[in-house]
Amino acid sequence: MIDRIKTLLKEVDELKANNAEELEALRIKYLSKKGEISALMNDFRNVAAEQKREVGQFLNELKEAAQEKINTLKEEFSNTGNVDTDIDLSRTSYPIALGTRHPISIVKKEICDIFARLGFSIAEGPEIEDDWHVFSSLNFAEDHPARDMQDTFFIQHNPDVLLRTHTSSVQTRVMEKQEPPIRIICPGRVYRNEAISYRAHCFFHQVEALYVDKDVSFADLKQALLFFAKELFGQDTKIRLRPSYFPFTEPSAEMDISCNLCGGKGCPFCKHTGWVEILGCGMVDPNVLENCGINSKIYTGYALGMGVERITNLKYQVKDLRMFSENDVRFLRQFESAN
Repeated sequence: MIDRIKTLLKEVDELKANNAEELEALRIKYLSKKGEISALMNDFRNVAAEQKREVGQFLNELKEAAQEKINTLKEEFSNTGNVDTDIDLSRTSYPIALGTRHPISIVKKEICDIFARLGFSIAEGPEIEDDWHVFSSLNFAEDHPARDMQDTFFIQHNPDVLLRTHTSSVQTRVMEKQEPPIRIICPGRVYRNEAISYRAHCFFHQVEALYVDKDVSFADLKQALLFFAKELFGQDTKIRLRPSYFPFTEPSAEMDISCNLCGGKGCPFCKHTGWVEILGCGMVDPNVLENCGINSKIYTGYALGMGVERITNLKYQVKDLRMFSENDVRFLRQFESAN
């Protein structure tokens, strides 16, 4: 082994390189993990005990000589201008801008984080659903307009299979399998057969929440809504609830917030009313609880749901919903500071 080391010492002393590629090849040959010196280090374990000291000294001398020779050649290139050791030669020759999270993802995460502080956990379900979980279990009548082909995407040749129109289907799946108390939030993509325009799309995103337990009241719902609005839009935000109708809640309401552009004074965005609608809510209808196997005489609950695009519009004043799905980099870069 000593003879082999002496031979390599002579080779290293005579090393030459005409360019950076040749220099890198020499470094790999002698100093890499699979190079000549590493191979000798691996064979060192087989050296007789009485020779280890002498062989070890030669090995260290070889390694130091090789490293010194490579460094000397690098300095020569640096002095002649052939290569700049301060530059990573493997780096891309042009700057690549880092990506950013989509505004829909930013707002959806913010909504989920707010409800997480109220004790809600995230629940998810399939986007391709059946009629029971999307409509029937939620107290939709057989002749309800939402079942019409103009609103819902049905799978061809099987009217029982469809693309979910709301994430309420996740709530019914959870209620079927889990005993109360239930406190979940259901974010996800939904689909409706609508003409695409600046204010509507055939797919969009929703976040819905469900709380089922003993003695849950409308007052609990109102307090959760007030906390949510103030956390998302600011502590000066006010809310109001207007009576409404949904098949799966009774009583039902729509919630408005004070316009965050004019502070409630009235502007074109809020149509000079000072209020902007953001979500629907209500107490879970007893029929829905019974359909999912929950005793409505013992348990009550509230549910609420909102469109993420709608909330994003309010936060960032985006005037065209189509911009969220066009992936225009100029548009998306505006949200880098929101990450």
